[in-house]
Formats: sequence, C-alpha cells, structure tokens
Amino acid sequence: MNDAAEPTPQRKGGPTRSRKEAEAARKAQMKRPLTRKEQAERERRRRAAARDKQREALMGGGSTADLPARDRGPAKALARDVVDRRRTVAEFMLPILVLILVMSFFPALSSVVFTLWTVTIFATIIDEVWLLISLKRELKKRFTKSESRGALLYAVLRSTQIRRMRLPKPAIAVGQPLPEHY
Repeated sequence: MNDAAEPTPQRKGGPTRSRKEAEAARKAQMKRPLTRKEQAERERRRRAAARDKQREALMGGGSTADLPARDRGPAKALARDVVDRRRTVAEFMLPILVLILVMSFFPALSSVVFTLWTVTIFATIIDEVWLLISLKRELKKRFTKSESRGALLYAVLRSTQIRRMRLPKPAIAVGQPLPEHY
C-alpha cells in the first residue's frame, strides 16, 4: 500500500472526558448566568474567541470558513489568487503618490510631477482594466454569474493594497499558475 495516500491521524490533546463530565460541562454552559455582568463576560469571551479564529484565518493558518464574510467563497479565493499572482501598478500607487507629494514642494520639478502623476493614473487604469478582463475570463470558466458576484470589486480593492499588507495573506507566489479547482 502507498503510505503517502493515507492521511495521518489527528492526535488528541488529552484523555477523553467521561460522559458524566461532558454532560455537566454542557449543562453548565447552557445555564443562564445569574447576573448581567457574568452574561457580558461570557459574551465578551465568545467574541474574543471568534475574533482570534478570524485573525488566524486571515493570517493563513485557519479555516476558510472562519474568514470574514467579505473574503469567503471560492470565487473570492480565485480573485485573490488572480491578483496575488501578478504585480499591479495600483499596489505601488501609495509610494508613488508620496514621491509625487515630496517632489511637488520643489517648483523646478513641476513638469516632472505632472508627467509622473499622469503616467501613474493612466498606467493604473490600464493595469486594472487588464486585471478585470483576465479575472472575468477565469470567473466565467469556473463559476456561474451568481456565484461570482462581488469578486470583481473585491479584486480591484485587493490590487490597490501593498502585497505585504494584504489580508488574507497571499497564498500564491508572483508568477505561479492558478490552481485548477476552487
């Protein structure tokens, strides 16, 4: 038999609780807190746990089911990968705008500032249109129109973020081909 095909069994953190202990824990959890303060504390702990799971998913270590609603779904995963597999002009827009701002303090560089500003705007527009065309082609191949709703705007917003700052973290390297299934 091929050992690589068999999944490795998951290990437990400790001994299994007895039925009596499990039922007591479940009943204690379902028991309504006696005070508003206890109720608020329980809700605060629940929200913190949900936030931790969501943060873990955004950093690339958690389940895709724990992602925020705006990042969930196979069409959004495809949009993320299409954006992440290439460099975009829009991701360099912020550093370029800072450079333009600094250069604008020097009147002698006004023509350079205007030219750089114009080139940046047109290059960003052309690059975003190219990104949307390629994403539309991929979405049309893999998903129905209703399944891919919102993926184009999601891709545009993601492409404007600096790659290092993107959440969820990029799962695909620049230049790497797209996976077959989502």
